[in-house]
Amino acid sequence: MQQQTETLKNVSISPKLVRDLRERVIEFLLFLAAFSSVATTIAIIVLLIYESVEFFGKVSLKEFLTDTQWSPLFADAHYGILPLVSGTLVTTAIALLVSVPMGTITAMYLSEFANPRLREVVKPFLELLAGIPTVVYGYFALLFVTPLLQTVLPDLPGFNMLSAGLVMGIMILPLVSSISEDAMRSVPLHIREGSYAMGATRLQTAWRVVYPSAISGIFAAYILGISRAVGETMIVAIAAGLQPNLTWNPMDEAATITAYIVQVSLGDLPHGSLEYQTIFAAGLTLVLMTLVFNIIGYFLSKRYREIY
Repeated sequence: MQQQTETLKNVSISPKLVRDLRERVIEFLLFLAAFSSVATTIAIIVLLIYESVEFFGKVSLKEFLTDTQWSPLFADAHYGILPLVSGTLVTTAIALLVSVPMGTITAMYLSEFANPRLREVVKPFLELLAGIPTVVYGYFALLFVTPLLQTVLPDLPGFNMLSAGLVMGIMILPLVSSISEDAMRSVPLHIREGSYAMGATRLQTAWRVVYPSAISGIFAAYILGISRAVGETMIVAIAAGLQPNLTWNPMDEAATITAYIVQVSLGDLPHGSLEYQTIFAAGLTLVLMTLVFNIIGYFLSKRYREIY
């Protein structure tokens, strides 16, 4: 009996082996979680490229990039992506004109001027804007912002890119301000103290010292805001309209890439038809635009990154 007990003790699993096994399992699960996001991205890109190759087998790339009309659902079909690109860029530019200055100023105030108690109250209310459904923002732009703008601009049509862009800027404001504030608060305290020791005011320190020191993180916030605005769907579909026009006037009606994708996806077009494949070509264009913005943001962040 004693010999059997000693044998069981010898073959028992050591605590170190159990710990190593648990760590390997956890490491494998974390790898799966990280790989799933990468695999999903790759699958989306492969799907877009596969469907787009079939589309470009029937429509020339030159026509797609240079034609100034986009009417693939009509008898006289045109497949120029420029009207959708112009609508996307105009609404994104208006959104950035709202969110970048307001988000930067808000982040600077919360980081450098607000007391901790006020910051704890204001920041959750600000981030609450990010939780509002975009369809609510869309009807807010259509039923409130547009009539308000029409009191100042009587010729403004009911569907326009101006109101859609303004509301998009409000929507991405929490994203820009929150990330920018985190970047500013990560600046070491001794840098601020050195500025104060030189006789600078709090405003001069915030604008001329803290802001440049946190510029890489702030650039990242701006790029994320651009990507969020470029990919917005419901606000532009409701407030900007669904009519693709090649125009750079924000007071005109226009369609964006995302709005067109929604319009076609909800229709009755047969799968595999040329009209149906246009959404994949438009989606690939949108992905490439977002990729370009992210690459620019990466190099800007790398160029101005500060290491403390």
